Amino acid sequence: MEGPVMTAAVLRALRSDCPVAPRFSPYADEVQGWLVDHLDRLGLPLDPGTRRRLARAGFARYAGRLYPDATEPDLRVLAALFTWFFLVDDACDGPDGLAPAQIRALRDGALALLREGPRARHPGFTGPLRRLLVQAWREPRHRMPARWRLRFADAVADHLDGVSRETAATSAGRPPGVAEYVRLRRATSAAYVSYPLIEFAAGRPLPDAVYHHPALRRHADLANDLLSWFNDIASLERDRVTGGGHNLVLAVAAERGVPVPAAVDLVAAHWRAEMSRFMALRAAVPSFGPALDEAVTIHLDGVAAAVRGTVDWTLESARYPVAATP
Repeated sequence: MEGPVMTAAVLRALRSDCPVAPRFSPYADEVQGWLVDHLDRLGLPLDPGTRRRLARAGFARYAGRLYPDATEPDLRVLAALFTWFFLVDDACDGPDGLAPAQIRALRDGALALLREGPRARHPGFTGPLRRLLVQAWREPRHRMPARWRLRFADAVADHLDGVSRETAATSAGRPPGVAEYVRLRRATSAAYVSYPLIEFAAGRPLPDAVYHHPALRRHADLANDLLSWFNDIASLERDRVTGGGHNLVLAVAAERGVPVPAAVDLVAAHWRAEMSRFMALRAAVPSFGPALDEAVTIHLDGVAAAVRGTVDWTLESARYPVAATP
């Protein structure tokens, strides 16, 4: 067994082994319908085929899995932000994607908007993508404290820097080794962007000293690895064609000198082992006192939901061929 059938079977087995319980927002499907119409109103050039793909990808359903307790208005904000990142990812992906210099210009424009507000302008960041981010950022900008806004902007900068580095390496025909790839994948996954949004959805921003506490950072890093590696198995067939070796399975196959199916099994086995360690790290997070422990628990639950939500969405979203594989 090889190809999409093999990877779909592996992914479903990993989902069965995931100890994090699935959750889902009651507003997700309604927000999904709103989202596609919202993109039309912003003037994104959506031909009928692109419009169908966006609807079937289910970005609002993804947000609904990660932030199941968000209000319906806030889920609209979160779904719009998710869509912005996926549209940027698509614009940068493949041989016809943006060049590294164009990605850096997009990065500078987006960061100016996030840090300085909607009046900030940058020649490399215009049009519907800018309008989408302006509208999606309005509520977080008004409601969240300055320290949170800077933390979110820093996470966006790290993500877009990672996308630029990956694009440059792919263009140069330089596939990464496993250790290099894991470090880069933590940036390109955008998981670090999704974590501050837990605080927005809950209305409970953490102090920086707590958010960056080593115990929370280890937990967050490992969650990022788990959702990224699961996604790498799901996108394996596409990445074999367009990824320039930027996929954990392909990096393991090259470094270990094993066939790709064997590398899939190695990555899956490592995923299971790291999932056990993830749960142990969660249990070992210390108390921060009665004034903060509830907010920390909400944050930890949200990070775990990022893992489980990615697992479930990947297997239902038309964005990945494994979702339709028997």
